[in-house]
Amino acid sequence: MAVIRVEKQDGIKILTLNRPEMYNALNLELLLELKSIAEETVHDRETRVVIITGEGEKAFCSGADLKERRTFTEDQVRRYIHTIRETFTLVERIPMPVIAAINGVAFGGGTELALACDIRIADETASMGLTETSLGIIPGAGGTQRLPRLIGKAKAKELIFTAARIPASEAYQIGLVNRVVPKGTALEESIRMAERIKENAPLALKQAKFAIDRGMETDLDTGLLLETRSYETLIPTKDRLEGLAAFKEKRKPRYTGE
Repeated sequence: MAVIRVEKQDGIKILTLNRPEMYNALNLELLLELKSIAEETVHDRETRVVIITGEGEKAFCSGADLKERRTFTEDQVRRYIHTIRETFTLVERIPMPVIAAINGVAFGGGTELALACDIRIADETASMGLTETSLGIIPGAGGTQRLPRLIGKAKAKELIFTAARIPASEAYQIGLVNRVVPKGTALEESIRMAERIKENAPLALKQAKFAIDRGMETDLDTGLLLETRSYETLIPTKDRLEGLAAFKEKRKPRYTGE
């Protein structure tokens, strides 16, 4: 059985972590598969939006597979940490929008995977948290960096220091998730959002994501320069001309990614 199930729906690629008996925990096999899929997706012209979710109703991803981790030597632990960090960075750098459909618990690496996505939609029964300090370690897949950038340093320190597990409602209040939806509808709502996103020009979406992500890591003047360069990249594209023509003709644009 595949540890990640891949489905394509008219420009939407859905990646389902498929270890429900282990609460979709991240063993090395799953990480290597996710890494491979992320690398392939970068060059997939047919994909406009990516959705990541978990199999079953209980878990998006419960984090590292601690049963597997107990069998690791210290060197194997180092390799695992390198792999998970590298994999989530690849997910973050997928050029098209990525949505996390959080359909249950998302602890440790599960929350870190969600943080690597652009948008997070959570089931009302979901719970999240970077719980590593309760296990004698720290978040090692980007959590100490992405969480404070998203919700602020003080609140991120509180969550990491206390290893708190928070409900979806609180995650929404602090800006950790974009939306909270009724039980069992996280994937459905994510697909609905993906449908809306993919109506827009794919090259423009990629450049907008690039400008936002890179611009947030620098000063305002440099960020504005990045924005200008991203805009200029789009000027000679067919999609830009199609957008203008569709507006003039009062019709829906037909974007091709060219």
